[in-house]
Amino acid sequence: MEPLRIALLGCGTVGREVVRLLREQAADLTARIGRPLELVGIAVRRPDRDRGDVAPRELFTGDALGLVKRDDVDIVVEVVGGIEPARTWLTTALRSGKSVVTANKALLAEHGAELQAAAAESGADLYYEAAVAGAIPLIRPLRESLHGDRVTRVTGIVNGTTNYILSRMDATGAGFAEALEEATALGYAEADPTADVEGFDAAAKAAILASLAFHTRVRAADVYREGITEVTAADVASARQMGCTVKLLCIAERYTDPDGGRDSVGVRVHPAMIPRSHPLASVNGAFNAVFVEAGAAGQLMFYGQGAGGAPTASAVLGDIVAVARNQRTGARGPVETSYADLRIRPMGEITTRYHISLDVDDKAGVLAAVANVFAAHGVSIQTVRQEGRGEDALLVVVTHAATDGALRATVAELTTLDVVREVASVMRVEGE
Repeated sequence: MEPLRIALLGCGTVGREVVRLLREQAADLTARIGRPLELVGIAVRRPDRDRGDVAPRELFTGDALGLVKRDDVDIVVEVVGGIEPARTWLTTALRSGKSVVTANKALLAEHGAELQAAAAESGADLYYEAAVAGAIPLIRPLRESLHGDRVTRVTGIVNGTTNYILSRMDATGAGFAEALEEATALGYAEADPTADVEGFDAAAKAAILASLAFHTRVRAADVYREGITEVTAADVASARQMGCTVKLLCIAERYTDPDGGRDSVGVRVHPAMIPRSHPLASVNGAFNAVFVEAGAAGQLMFYGQGAGGAPTASAVLGDIVAVARNQRTGARGPVETSYADLRIRPMGEITTRYHISLDVDDKAGVLAAVANVFAAHGVSIQTVRQEGRGEDALLVVVTHAATDGALRATVAELTTLDVVREVASVMRVEGE
């Protein structure tokens, strides 16, 4: 049996695990595919670096583009990340007819359409299960299993670092800085955690999920994004009093125009309070979970390890097997469908509930003045809680559903009231 030859781009935490699994499971993989897999090259930044017994030294090269262009390469696997030079490598591979397996969420979120077009042009496969939620089988169900259904909403916890931090804040009462320090010490957070804690990582994944779920090209720039750096221990405690917990959620939702106009899709990433009875509320630590709602299938939940070398490599190997089977049989994997081309709904039109904490003067008439501002902007108040603290007080308002635009206008006017010393926090309430 002629082997299928693999070029691996990157040999970091995930790449090393891919090599290990290819070696340890060689016999099983051959049986599953019907042809053996052969690793013919590994592109790394420093090919002369000692990597122990990961792979024979002669496989390592510093010329990634040269490796991609080799005639004896059938499948290109990319686990480097970033936009360039990965974009050049993968478009080159796809245009030359080589199938690609990638875990590069940032590249897919920004240039997925270009990669898909290159694959369609040559008839090559593009697989990326590992790009979202690590080992959790999520991409394939969205673009295959649910392809005959109408997905209406996808809600997920797709970043393990932020979920660990918020879980610790909820469990211990710690502040953000303290929980981040713990996450860094345990290896859950990078030395520079910006991409995680500011929501960039989750936004890229949200764009990929929305594109698949709603057959519409969504880029990371289309995703409204807020991180968790402003979440305080007081916010988490207030959520607990409401029977909620705080999670960084990615939410992609399809909106149907009641007047028969064009449907739209809203995609956002932000911290939110969710009831402890919600399935996502019990997802703690560095785990990920995605909650999918569809017309016929109803509610589905996907849960598991969303990061790490071995879990991510598991998803990469699954894609390699799928691509290899296609090449052996002359078939082709699923292609992008963006026929719906839904309008991207701006955040100002998104409707949800809100939890607002205000530091106010502790005197008569304050509540009436605050309530008048909410009423003026059409934001209905569901509950109010006030705690006196000497000359000032903490006023906590939970609203009924309102548009984000109306809420922002309300908050802006609240800051102008003489009786309001500070708008301490504004957080969305989801999942009810």
